Amino acid sequence: MGEKGEVKLIGAWPSPFVLRARVALNLKSVDYEFLQETLGNKSELLLRSNPVYKKVPVLLHHDQPICESLIIVQYIDEVWPGPAILPKDPSERALARFWAAYVDDKVFPAMQGMMKAQGQEEEKSVIDQLLGGLQLLEGALREVGKGKRFFGGDEIGYIDIALGSMLGWMRVTERFSELKLFDAEKTPLLVQWADSFTSAEAVKGVMPETDKLVEFAKILLARFKSQA
Repeated sequence: MGEKGEVKLIGAWPSPFVLRARVALNLKSVDYEFLQETLGNKSELLLRSNPVYKKVPVLLHHDQPICESLIIVQYIDEVWPGPAILPKDPSERALARFWAAYVDDKVFPAMQGMMKAQGQEEEKSVIDQLLGGLQLLEGALREVGKGKRFFGGDEIGYIDIALGSMLGWMRVTERFSELKLFDAEKTPLLVQWADSFTSAEAVKGVMPETDKLVEFAKILLARFKSQA
């Protein structure tokens, strides 16, 4: 769907935020060109397309830039036909936006904090924050998903994309911390949800491999330590 060159995505393969846009485009069966950025070397196209934040992802649709991952997902949902990503009901749409924002405001910062924590006390604090956040999301999945496979019901929706984009980095976090984030006893719904999300056709071709992400994380941590 779409003419060649009509849709381009400026991104980087390790970015969970770029993954959101890729999953949304796949759900809508949109053909697009992926323009890969490299670590520490921002292209002129990126700087020109997103002069405010200077970061990926940026969706280019007829050369018109759309920035910020969740805004891009909403744009894709509104522009292209196909399965709905956001609910039609206004109250359900608001709830979906709420939990997606929660992922960005609470879950992702806690994941970053675990990777950078200095000392046992700081590490315990961010672990408690992350595990508490996942417990809340377990309850949200029960409430919003209404017993279906996804937050969006039978199909992947807005919250699924927001949280599912973090799964690769959650696995990296587990590797580094030897901590199980999704537990079959404490978060059984999220365990099943994660399997369903990663095996979905729109996801499995673009989800980064965990081993590759681990190696990339080591590079990031080395840079962080050298700058600290």
